[in-house]
Amino acid sequence: MQFTLSDIATALGGELCGAADLTVTSTSIDSRNVAAGALFVPIVAERDGHEFIEAALQSGAAAHLTSTREHITGPAVLVDDTSEALLQLGRAARHRVPDRVIGITGSVGKTSVKDLVASAIGAGARTHANPASFNNELGCPLTLANAPDDVEVVVVEMGARGLGHISSLCEVARPTVGIVTRVAEAHTELFGSIDGVAEGKGELIEALPANGTAILNADDDRVAAMASRAQCRVMTFGMSKGDLRVANLELDDQLRPAFVLETPLGSRAVHLQVAGAHMAVNSAAAVASALAVGLDLDTALLGLERATLSDHRMQMVELSSGAIVINDAYNANPTSMRAGIEGLLALPNERKTMVVGLMAELGENGDESHREIAAEATAAGIRVIAVAAPVYGPEVEHVADTAEVVAMIGELGPEDGLLVKGSRVAALERVVAALQGG
Repeated sequence: MQFTLSDIATALGGELCGAADLTVTSTSIDSRNVAAGALFVPIVAERDGHEFIEAALQSGAAAHLTSTREHITGPAVLVDDTSEALLQLGRAARHRVPDRVIGITGSVGKTSVKDLVASAIGAGARTHANPASFNNELGCPLTLANAPDDVEVVVVEMGARGLGHISSLCEVARPTVGIVTRVAEAHTELFGSIDGVAEGKGELIEALPANGTAILNADDDRVAAMASRAQCRVMTFGMSKGDLRVANLELDDQLRPAFVLETPLGSRAVHLQVAGAHMAVNSAAAVASALAVGLDLDTALLGLERATLSDHRMQMVELSSGAIVINDAYNANPTSMRAGIEGLLALPNERKTMVVGLMAELGENGDESHREIAAEATAAGIRVIAVAAPVYGPEVEHVADTAEVVAMIGELGPEDGLLVKGSRVAALERVVAALQGG
């Protein structure tokens, strides 16, 4: 989205410094991937982003924000706090976006649903969504600020690490459609309990306007109960119940779902290009959002069937040996881990192995949850190798780090199927790279 520096200064209550007015064409907080003509926003966190202003300008940034006069280098806007200024810039961008903003939250599936929503709606409207999992107080305003000037629908993934976080993001994005995927045992260390998770995720539904649409998972009782918090119309989705339902689900040998989607507008056969049985239900949520913003059913399905997912999410990788790896290394909690196990068991490969990392932020039940996953996997005949995660217990094999995994796994062949999955802190995508010889 294009802004003049004078408009930015006005929106942020800042001071235009260093040059005559000019126009910026995008916004970035990372000096390593600044686009030409961008506004660089230096965030003060573990590292002070002001240290990278010069690097950003050398990479093509046209201007920057700063909270100190000593860091003014060329065109700049001086503000009190750059993080707060980024939120203000997101609010300013939201005023220039049509009232078709879709917020997505939930304990699992946010990013996959975001990808499916963007593809389904993108078939019929100019659509912009956050990249990867940029879903926090930085990613939300960046998504809005980087929307094209002619955008028609914006999709904003919303993560939360405590009560009030979703509400804060909604104050910036002001969503008109809200999707809640699942409430599960994730971040319970921060929310206090699974009911606390439900309370926090439901803040999205409370934020929707009266003319908006809440889209809720009918298969999840905690999510379905959020209908009582909505002042707008409610649409539901699920496997066995809901306004949009999945029937006759089958998986091919690449775990790609084929199913019948039953909707108030009729039933349609759907064939996805992404892997995982759970993507069928995620697709129902995506289609519901497309209908909520005025697309017709067949156009939404056309976009849905060509959807791809963000990296490290149920990516099917065939090794040179013929072995199949499910790279689901981006994140993990007990619910998503069980979905991964289902996918692994559905592979035709005879020998099945899981390489698992820590499931982070599970709170006081974390140890038990890890042992339960280990027991369920081994009971299903899956070999489990835990990387730097002794919490999985004595039933599984253990290695200290990713460098030891390949040796522990041993020689692979066409009869082998592997699942690689852990929370972000485990960085198990390195295992996939090592298996590929990278």
